[in-house]
Parts: sequence; structure tokens; C-alpha cells
Amino acid sequence: MSAAIDALALPHDLPDGVDLVAPGDARVLTHGALAFVADLHRRFDARRLDLLAARRARQARFDAGDAPDFLAETAALRAADWRVAQIPGALWDRRVEITGPVDRKMIINALNSGARVFMADFEDSTSPTWRNLLDGQANLADAVAGTITFRSLDGRDYRLRPDPAVLIVRPRGWHLPEKHVRIDGVPTSGALFDAGLYLFHNAAALHARDRGPYLYLPKLESHREAALWDEVLAHAEHALDLPVGTIKVTVLIETLPAVFEMDEILHALRTRVVGLNCGRWDYIFSYIKTFRAQRTHVLPERGQVGMGAAFLKAYSELLIRTCHRRGAFAMGGMAAQIPISGDAAANEAAMARVRADKQREAGAGHDGTWIAHPGLLPIALEAFDAAMPGSNQLERLREDVVVARDDLLLAPPGTITRAGFEANVDVCLRYLAAWLDGLGCVPIHHLMEDAATAEISRAQLWQWLHHEGLRLDDGTPIDLALFEHVLTGAAARLPASGLPGQDRLAEATAMLDAFTRADELADFLTLAAYERLA
Repeated sequence: MSAAIDALALPHDLPDGVDLVAPGDARVLTHGALAFVADLHRRFDARRLDLLAARRARQARFDAGDAPDFLAETAALRAADWRVAQIPGALWDRRVEITGPVDRKMIINALNSGARVFMADFEDSTSPTWRNLLDGQANLADAVAGTITFRSLDGRDYRLRPDPAVLIVRPRGWHLPEKHVRIDGVPTSGALFDAGLYLFHNAAALHARDRGPYLYLPKLESHREAALWDEVLAHAEHALDLPVGTIKVTVLIETLPAVFEMDEILHALRTRVVGLNCGRWDYIFSYIKTFRAQRTHVLPERGQVGMGAAFLKAYSELLIRTCHRRGAFAMGGMAAQIPISGDAAANEAAMARVRADKQREAGAGHDGTWIAHPGLLPIALEAFDAAMPGSNQLERLREDVVVARDDLLLAPPGTITRAGFEANVDVCLRYLAAWLDGLGCVPIHHLMEDAATAEISRAQLWQWLHHEGLRLDDGTPIDLALFEHVLTGAAARLPASGLPGQDRLAEATAMLDAFTRADELADFLTLAAYERLA
């Protein structure tokens, strides 16, 4: 593959039982690649659907008043002495990782950024239009080959520098379908499609250079979901003639149920897992979703729910202790800030928050961290270089950390301001409009918003409006009248032109209204919005 896709057409040679419901690209969707994805689908998709049904059953128990807890049936595994497999040298130092969508220019800039790792994201920061997905696969294949180039409209050329960052790819989560590919009459899994195509086209080249392939696994809710990934990747290794354990993974702990199964998740993937990551924005969203029916777990506005909150501090430190005990890395969370031009004081205040956050992570014992913008790289590097002179902090076992179930569940105190309520509405509208227009990573209010951060705003609105008696800090009742007033007033608050997805704002407004008024909190905004993507 020598360039991103210029035109789409239906491949002429499709494997039996495979149908494309939109034009594809024969360079990405080769007969062999589609046959490989179809094989994964036929072997593993029924298990995936069963695990999604188990999620729904577990949520019903939470809605009835139950709460997550450490599993009694795996207590012996948690007490036992075992470690994960050896971590490859290419991943031994991960002190700063940069993340972003699979856009061609973004890939080049991220790989050239000076970060140790680039996490190329098919999930929260990519709107899964068919064009975005196929372009992304072509772009990654060119990046792996070292041939990726890009010329901007102003004539500037972009190409890879020597010794680029290590590439890790995040496929979509188990919950997301891929509607454009039907296998034996049913849509396949977005996760199997993304991972399958990437591995088929690039695994051999990456293995030959001792660069993986490496994946980030998102949105897991249980060790059984991790075990399914292990089986998928073991089969992929066999089918692609790779040695056992070649495909290495890092797992995002970004759901509340998963934090109670971290040992079990590491054990299920022990021959290939190299670490866990604090996916804190999705984790806050998951906390709201898990306790959507329980008035005692209503969170204050998003800006007040920082990592200093007791339940988030416990989550972060338990992850470090669990990982280091097992010989796995404990990666810190995302800094979503972006540099603020034209306002030196505001920029310094924002960068000071980033600095404090990264110093906290490094001081606690994390082995690395995430940033969303290359402008944050010097700050993150300085924090980790000062606290972590070696390649990682695996020797810091954090045996002082003792976390009980309730430490992970207690909602922090705080308030809901009018500005916070309005900000949640505006973020949802702007992000949804951009996402529907094909952009999954959008700068809003000097933060790089993706699906995870937008989900917090959406879920908070629903939570605040479906529990009676909540008020803004000025005494105003939080009810549907307030929501309607703020929603209809958005047109006056938002710019009249120039926003990503400006033409989709009316559609986004209708969707947010429906999401918020619904009797049940929708699992993911991206599931409903996906049906509206061209």
C-alpha cells in the first residue's frame, strides 16, 4: 500500500459468505484479508455476543442495587505468586505515549513527536466512517513499511524521521459492530475487523523488526472478555505463522467492573500482556453508568472529579500495586489539555495542571503516561525523567497500598454549577456534530475531546436529570425545564460558523435531547450515532 485510499470500489473477489454493503478498497480488503477476518468472525463472534449479554445481565443486577466486588471464585488466583511473560525490549521504556486517530498526517507527526510510543486509535478518537477505517488501515500499513508521506494543501511535505516511536494500535471495543462487512448474513465485530486487517497486513513485517505487533485493548469489563482476546490472538498467531506470544497487548482498565478483576485480566493474558493503563475518562463514565440507578453515587460536575478524588486515587494506586506485583507495567492516564495560544496566563495555568498530574503519576509509581498533544511532551517527560531515572518503575511494588471494595465505590463530594451544566451540553453537541461529520477527536474549550470525555458529559446530564431533588449550587432545580432552556440556548453560546460538523448541530441537538430524556441511560452514544454515519 503506497498511499491512503483515493477512490473506493468493490473488490471483485470476495470469499464465500462475505458481503460488503459499501464500496471498499482492494488494497486493504484483499481476498486473504477478508478471509482472515471471516475466519475470526466464525470462530469467535458468538462468544463475543454472549459476553455482551453477560454485561447486560450484570448491569441489571447493579440497577437492582448490587455493586461490583472482588470475585470470590478467583481469590486463590489473586493470592498466588505468578508473573506475566517477559516484556520485549521495544516496550521496556514507555514513559510518554502520544495518542490520536489514524489520520495520515497525525500518524506521521505522532511517530516523529519524540514520544516513546504512538497509540494509533480506531476507537475513541476515530469516527468509524467506512472511509476513515479503510484509510486508517492503508496509512498504518505505509507507516509500518516506512513509506508513509503526506503533502498538505500549503505544499509542506511530511515523512518519517529515523527511529520513530513504537507503534501500538487500538482496535474498537467488543461492543461495537462493523456494519459495512456482513459475514454469513450478519455484521461482523469492529474489534475483529480492525485487529484482523491490521495483523494480516502488518504482523510479519513488525515481527521481523522485533516491533510486535502490539495492541491496546479497550473497554474490557471482565477477565472472560480478556480471555476471548487471548484466544483470538493465539489463533491469529497460528494462522499468520507467528511464534506463540508474539502479539503483545496492553489493557485499558477503563470500566468499574474491570478494576475488581485486574489480577484475573493479567492472568488470562499472561503470555502476551505487558501492562495495564488507567483509562480514567472512560472509567469515570463507567462509574456513572454502573450506578446510574443509585442516588448515592451521583457525581459532581466533571471539572471537580480529578485524580485527587479518593475513589480515583484508590483505582490508580491499586493498578500500580497489582501490575508491579505481576511484572507488568502500570501506565498512567491521558492529559487531554492542549496548549492555549494568545493567552499566556491561561496557558500557564493549564500547563501547571498537566505538570502536577504527571508529577503525581510518576511519584505514585506509574511507568509512563499518555498525552493527546505534542506540546505536552516536554512537561510529561520532565516529570517522569525526574522521578524515574531508569526505564520503568517495576521495582516499586507499592506494598503500602491497601484498597478495599468501598474505597473504589465512594462518590466524592462536590457541586454542580450552571457553567458546568452548560459545558456538558455544549461539549456533547459539539462532539456529536463533529463525530457525525467524520471527526472523532475535537478540540473544545482547550481540551482534546474524544468519545470518552464526551460520554462523561452525556452520562452526567442523564444522571443529574433522573434523580429527583438535585440542584445547581445557586439553588436552581436540575430538571427537564433547565435542560430544555440550556439546550435551546446553545445556539447563542456556540459560534455561528467554523465548528467541526457545524451542519450536523441540529441532528446532534435532537440526539442529545433523546439521549437525556430516555428512561434508561444508553450504553454508548457511539452505538446510536453509528447508525447515522454515511
